[in-house]
Amino acid sequence: MQSVFLLTNSLNTGGMSAVVCYHFPKMHRSKPDFHLSNPNEQQRRWQEMRQYKPEQIVTARLVLEEIRAGGEVWQAIRHHPQKTGGYIPKHLLVAVYRLGVEADEWEEDPELLARIRMKPMRTLSGVTTVTVLTKAHPCPGECIFCPTEAKMPKSYLPDEPGARRAVQHGFDPYEQVSSRLQALEAVGHPTNKSELLILGGTWDAYPREYQEGFIQRCFDAMNGRESASLEEAQRINESCSHRNVGLVVETRPDQITPDQLAWLRSLGVTKVQMGAQSLDDRILALNRRGHTVADTLRATALLRAGGFKIVLHWMPNLLGATPESDLQDFARLWNTAEQGTGFCPDEIKIYPTQLLKTAELFNYWERGEYKPYSEEELIQLVADVKALTPRYCRINRVIRDIPSYNVVEGSRRSSLRQDAQAELAHRGQHCQCIRCREVRGQSVDVDQLKFDDLVYLASGSEEHFFSFVTPDDRLAGYLRLSFPNDGTPLTISPDLENAAIIREVHVYGQALAVGTIQAGVAQHSGLGTRLIEQAEMLARSHGFHNLAVISAIGTREYYAGRGFKLSTLYMIKPIE
Repeated sequence: MQSVFLLTNSLNTGGMSAVVCYHFPKMHRSKPDFHLSNPNEQQRRWQEMRQYKPEQIVTARLVLEEIRAGGEVWQAIRHHPQKTGGYIPKHLLVAVYRLGVEADEWEEDPELLARIRMKPMRTLSGVTTVTVLTKAHPCPGECIFCPTEAKMPKSYLPDEPGARRAVQHGFDPYEQVSSRLQALEAVGHPTNKSELLILGGTWDAYPREYQEGFIQRCFDAMNGRESASLEEAQRINESCSHRNVGLVVETRPDQITPDQLAWLRSLGVTKVQMGAQSLDDRILALNRRGHTVADTLRATALLRAGGFKIVLHWMPNLLGATPESDLQDFARLWNTAEQGTGFCPDEIKIYPTQLLKTAELFNYWERGEYKPYSEEELIQLVADVKALTPRYCRINRVIRDIPSYNVVEGSRRSSLRQDAQAELAHRGQHCQCIRCREVRGQSVDVDQLKFDDLVYLASGSEEHFFSFVTPDDRLAGYLRLSFPNDGTPLTISPDLENAAIIREVHVYGQALAVGTIQAGVAQHSGLGTRLIEQAEMLARSHGFHNLAVISAIGTREYYAGRGFKLSTLYMIKPIE
């Protein structure tokens, strides 16, 4: 739901009376735990930037008309400088475009919107990510590398981008989600398919009442209306205009139990980020991590048995590690069940240890007992591990988004991914991870796509990574299918008895609105349906009676249209 706030009156700009600020209506909050503080000065400036003057609107219309006539975006902007100096910002072009469409002056033009969108990379992976943080709460861990900041969740700094937005809104889930959707929409990104990423340390350490209330308020913000319970909020979200297509929480390996996973499914969680940090018990003990490698293996097997997507955090340069031992440690992530382990994460975040003054590790450094890697050592190591990463895994990050002035010693470069890519190119190597092969904005000819089935044995299951790739090996879409085997832990729900499990279906390219079709774009071209049909045929041939899918709340309608029915915690399709 959108509401309109008029900033000027009686201004004739060729069919439109005024530009608008898009915002989500503020509602009464029934959960008193989620207190909203007044927006700070940065938030106030952001709002002022989006209060446009009449002459800016006129100039923006001239720029848009030139772009609509075929002009290049930046040339059109430069052709029409503002009288006060500078150029029209893209968010103003987006706002005026939307006004023209709403006033029936212009026809809706997704290709035009894509050209004027700010930071298109944010949604080129197919969904729009909305990040929120939980309030400060005691963590069960005592890790020496984690910073400890007053009034912040464990391991987070108040000036990290995502954390800064949470602080601005007093960690209120409703305000965090609604303001982020507003900001994304203001710069031209579609927000009707959103992945909700909940950060804040160990999710499972929070009281369940807080967890349930937090997620309910997140759904209320996406739904644009109040709900009496989480169940009602979920039911509304199944068909609302801002659907949740993925829900992610982060936790520790020693917090994962069958009971906890059943609880996460009842909340709507589909993906779990987990801090493995190292696969060496000696390193884990030195850094007082509080769990073992066996705990991590058991947790990944449980998560996979429950159909969850698995994101592991891995930290090189911990106390006691060397570049050589880190490279050996990373290689252990990909050992299969046949080799005795089978972690095989679906995604990974590489977080090189950053020396921060509020972490206990700082004291080790002062005593000369710890030394950060040099910039060159780190670039070489990241290049090495990227070259080892299998095609079924996505490297989401290679460094924490911590402002460099917080780092006491060691690399402060934010361009570590690009530096590692350049090193790989220099070696004549390349990274084959999912992120490096996504089609992104590339035009896709569906008829030219090749189907591939990559099979590997993880702990407790035979995994099939189905994909459609372009002739130049770019990834247009994929599906993760699990066949539980004799080593599978006890299932968390009767839904999964004698069932193969679809853990993820993802089609790449710029995120599009539900029901939108755009030529040359992978999304909404039928690839998802074709992948599901392949999964059904293979599961049937392997003797499974049912095909289960770990559906997000906002994708239930999609799967229902393909023969799945909601059971207790999963959607099921009989395939006998």
